[in-house]
Amino acid sequence: MVFSSLFFVFFFLALNLIAYHFADGIKRKNMVLLGFSLVFYAWGGPKYLLLLLSMVFASWIFALLIDQYRESGRSKLFLICDCVFMLGLLCIFKYLTFFSSITNTIFHFPKEIPQIALPIGISFYTFQLLSYVIDVYREEVEPQRKFVNLLLYASLFHQCIAGPIVRYQLVADEIENRKVKMDELYKGIKRFTIGLAKKAILANGCATVADTLVPTLASDIAEIPAAGLWIGMLFYALQIYLDFSAYSDMAIGMGLMVGFHYDENFNYPYISGSIKEFWNRWHISLGTFFRDYVYIPLGGNRKGARRRTINLLIVWGLTGFWHGASWNFIFWGLYFFLFIYMENTFLLEKLSRLPRFVSHLYAMIVVYFGWVLFRCESLGNLGTILKGMFGLNHNGFIDLSTSVLFQNNLYLLIFCIIASTPLLKNIGTYIKRLDLVHYRIPYLTYAYEIVIPPVLLILSLLALVGNSYNPFLYFQF
Repeated sequence: MVFSSLFFVFFFLALNLIAYHFADGIKRKNMVLLGFSLVFYAWGGPKYLLLLLSMVFASWIFALLIDQYRESGRSKLFLICDCVFMLGLLCIFKYLTFFSSITNTIFHFPKEIPQIALPIGISFYTFQLLSYVIDVYREEVEPQRKFVNLLLYASLFHQCIAGPIVRYQLVADEIENRKVKMDELYKGIKRFTIGLAKKAILANGCATVADTLVPTLASDIAEIPAAGLWIGMLFYALQIYLDFSAYSDMAIGMGLMVGFHYDENFNYPYISGSIKEFWNRWHISLGTFFRDYVYIPLGGNRKGARRRTINLLIVWGLTGFWHGASWNFIFWGLYFFLFIYMENTFLLEKLSRLPRFVSHLYAMIVVYFGWVLFRCESLGNLGTILKGMFGLNHNGFIDLSTSVLFQNNLYLLIFCIIASTPLLKNIGTYIKRLDLVHYRIPYLTYAYEIVIPPVLLILSLLALVGNSYNPFLYFQF
């Protein structure tokens, strides 16, 4: 079940909100949320619900043990046990096939490479539970005494599958003490419809063009003209942002509808003027996780330039590997490490002397080719695409079908680029300010606020009817 489906929007979510708002008291409201969350998770694979339950139970027990034996000095042992257990399960389900293929190639062992299905959302809820136990060890939060409350935190269907990675300390108080305000309910509905439209209309539209112009088979890629590959990767770059940020928009919106406040996960990364700025704006919850639980504990930038470089190398290697058990993701993480290292060393200083548009162009070129690496899980495909982009596959510059496809989707491209900037948000802010300063009667504001959600919902409904492509890209991670 995905957020951008008619069944989810008009049945599952609607039924959840009705049941939630008619439930009496916070305990019953939490039971409603927990019940719907477990059904939502089991919908994608019932057998993996036991895995989720066991990982939550282990984190609950280890956190209590850490708190109980803090003064005896054994709390660190329980922290290590939890980390080994959680990361061990993540490695088995996500990386065992990858490592087995490496040992099979080198040592011819094992003879048969195990094929293990990836439990949906495991990368996200594993990190959430790790952050909870580590924060208990650091005495930054109190351990949760009630198992069902910790299970609710880890399994909330708003963000369990594809983030944002919500820190326990952010919602610890709201689990048992929250109220839904009417203005926040409206903001939640509006944010959800914005995300839904971003996914159903824009991201799915970009996906259709990207999949046509950048196919998965190397033989098909070689036939695409150079202009087609450049255009296809541009649509893919827009798709991956609009798709993932749309999911975060919907998660944040649904949280507001029931009184939870999740942090922002994206801040218009495509307006960045450096790679460091880009990663401060992209998948913010993942970046802050690695900063707080890997980079700073390793020493951060407190132990000299050499140690800082090693710490960054570790973080970016892990960032790439977190995205998938494939060499291209590892190289993708190291690719960004290289540019961040250069920016830390000398590049940022030089960029600061140049006009903003030059640094922005540099950042977007680096990010663009990063997405080429990200998309090609086969390194052979990567070579074919890069050669084809410069006409080295004897594929020509452009053909009729590419030209027609581009012309038919030109307005989609323009609007997706606009949607990737704060322009529309700034226009809305300007309308409110103009109305307040000049008219002092909020007719324009009321019209703007009231019309937007139902219009976006209707447009999304029209886009979803008959649309064969609908999964979120980050479900695979």
